[in-house]
Amino acid sequence: MADALPIEVTAGRRGLLGMAPARFLRDYWQRRPLLVRGALAPWREPLTPEDLAGLACEELALARLVCHDRQRDAWTVEHGPFAEDRFPTLPRRDWTLLVQDVDKWDADVAALLDGFAFLPRWRLDDVMVSFAAPGGSVGPHVDQYDVFLIQGRGRRRWRIDASPDPPRAFRPGQELKLLQRFRPSHDWVLEPGDMLYLPPGVPHHGEAVDACMTFSVGLRAPSLAEMLADLAEHLERDEDGPRYADPGLRPARDPGLVDRAALARVRAQLQRAVALDDDELATWFGAMITRYRSSGLASPPPRRIGLARLHRELEAGACILPHPFARIAWTRTRRGALLFADGSASPAEVATAQRLCSGVPLDRAGFLALDPAGQERVLEWLHAGKLVLRRPRRERA
Repeated sequence: MADALPIEVTAGRRGLLGMAPARFLRDYWQRRPLLVRGALAPWREPLTPEDLAGLACEELALARLVCHDRQRDAWTVEHGPFAEDRFPTLPRRDWTLLVQDVDKWDADVAALLDGFAFLPRWRLDDVMVSFAAPGGSVGPHVDQYDVFLIQGRGRRRWRIDASPDPPRAFRPGQELKLLQRFRPSHDWVLEPGDMLYLPPGVPHHGEAVDACMTFSVGLRAPSLAEMLADLAEHLERDEDGPRYADPGLRPARDPGLVDRAALARVRAQLQRAVALDDDELATWFGAMITRYRSSGLASPPPRRIGLARLHRELEAGACILPHPFARIAWTRTRRGALLFADGSASPAEVATAQRLCSGVPLDRAGFLALDPAGQERVLEWLHAGKLVLRRPRRERA
């Protein structure tokens, strides 16, 4: 069955994935790569190379410049922010500018995420945008998270190794984590609007055929080590919590030996420590995942927004939506729901939590439909900068 599944499909009228989302999640998600021709055709460019270069000069932007010396097969990486006069000095080929979290800065780029509503919103991390001169690349590598590579202007050649157990050893002495050996099983040239989905761990190498842009939708995927470290911090807040104990200890025959009985006690205590009930697990994980790999801070407004002013703004056509840098999610509990915003947790009614985390702007009717505690939460998040007011655009006379 697996061998019969196509690795390349045409979107046509079947949408972004070239198939129903349920089929994609069943057959491809975290299982095998998929190339979708015309996924976003006709392609409408949300960002120009000049826009990207300007963003790379901003102090808070996460930007890198990767250059490849083909003669020596050497790679160099520069980190932004960049001076505006850096780009005119670059060679005609073999370099790539990459900027992460562009969706937080540009609403048109953020709109690309609307096509991925079949995935949990808290799993979507960012849209990284790259511009590459002809020959530009970041070398053969693997990502430890799912990624959707959307081709913008120009063409890019993608080669991947979809074999069952590809080599994943890295080259020594390189700033980039490049693969020592790369044996591609598939080779494509992507046109504007094409999209390549790659599960975690699939070796791939993209190289610009001509000057091109790529929009990479990455997923949030904390490692087990990251989750355990965060969980340890969560458990550490209980200073009176359980410690290592050894009741029924027998006289030591070898005082320097950590014996099997000690290890068994450690294993049992660790298992009890991580055996959180559903509500405690949800409290920890919701806070962790909305704080994970946070790229910026939502800043409070210059002055507080009172309830009366908020009503006036909403009556005038304003709406409320999350700050671009805010990460919001919710979970059910035995008593209702928990709302998470950038690592903080607060109780809420289920309907309020669903509405605030829906991704749909909150207008006057939506605000009035919230319960009183939900309205207070909206005001609190507005004051903290986690939510912002978007006023209607005024047409020029």
